[in-house]
Amino acid sequence: MIRRIRALLLKEFLAIFLDKASRMAIIVPPIIQLFVFGYAATFDLNRVRIAILNEDSGALSRELVSRFQGNSTFEIVAYLGSEQGIQSLIDNEKTLMVLRIDNACSRRVATGESCPVQVLIDGRNSNTAMLALNYVRAIVTDFNEDIMARQGKGMPARLAVQAWFNPNLESRWFIVPGIIALLGMIVTLVVTALSVAREREDGTFDQLLVTPLRPWEIMVGKSLPGLLVGLVEVSLIIALTVFWFRIPLHGNLLTLYPALVIYLLSVVGVGLMISSFSTTLQQALLGSILFIVPAVTLSGFTTPIANMPEWMQHLTVVNPMRYFLIVVRRVFLEGTEIHLLVHEIWPMALIAACTLSLATWLFRHRLH
Repeated sequence: MIRRIRALLLKEFLAIFLDKASRMAIIVPPIIQLFVFGYAATFDLNRVRIAILNEDSGALSRELVSRFQGNSTFEIVAYLGSEQGIQSLIDNEKTLMVLRIDNACSRRVATGESCPVQVLIDGRNSNTAMLALNYVRAIVTDFNEDIMARQGKGMPARLAVQAWFNPNLESRWFIVPGIIALLGMIVTLVVTALSVAREREDGTFDQLLVTPLRPWEIMVGKSLPGLLVGLVEVSLIIALTVFWFRIPLHGNLLTLYPALVIYLLSVVGVGLMISSFSTTLQQALLGSILFIVPAVTLSGFTTPIANMPEWMQHLTVVNPMRYFLIVVRRVFLEGTEIHLLVHEIWPMALIAACTLSLATWLFRHRLH
């Protein structure tokens, strides 16, 4: 039995890695996607284009402007002399925001009043606008604290912020570990879904059926290559995450890998179900895409599950990526031990058992 399964495994690996197109499809795209997502998919803002209209000639307003000049987050693209140039800059997307300081700023502060400062911001991308506005608030808050301290006025309360698990609040620390779950699913699903479809398209599936291999041995032989390729691919991505993107791995690999194996087994089951329905490689690829898109959407990768409609939240309970996202992020950022992740691991194990069982039934049904 072991010899027969080993022979089928060798055949599967040769089919995958001797074909140049298959080899390139498995190795190159996931690495490219990792770097694209790692650098492009970020909630942080860098070089925010800002224009400044300073209608006040006092030292106070000049000091406030210098705070933006010396901040690497902002790139000052224009110093306006009047309000006439504001609309064209924002309409043509030459600047994200305009900081307008009233001409009575210094005088009003000298009399104990507040300095009127207006922020005109392009709200077409609301997320970007809110992030940029938070940066402006942080600069103005620090400026106010310095002025009050200089004038000998104490603040009624001073906010001290300390972020746990991600001290610098870098969104990359949150996004890149999630890419491990995403790419692991894509690679494993595609390899598994194409396995039987390739046999049918090449006309060798009937030859496989007349061999001494039992149906369950064929299933094992078709499952293990996807699982092993997924494990190797994810291991490479984890190494790049730690050593290239410098995202700390606070947890233990002995905690991460058992959950990873269970997660990939659940994906293998889905891939075998797709493969059992597909007679061509094109159908298998289309079936994989039809699963990947909703699986990613309903996983919490980009949109928090709590923000989804309640009926849609119920759909996420059958999505294995939802649970592994929690595992990989908690292991990376929190260093969580495996006994604290049981509530995420057992649903993945149940999903894996169901998908593999259903795939086996479908596979046997298609044989008859």
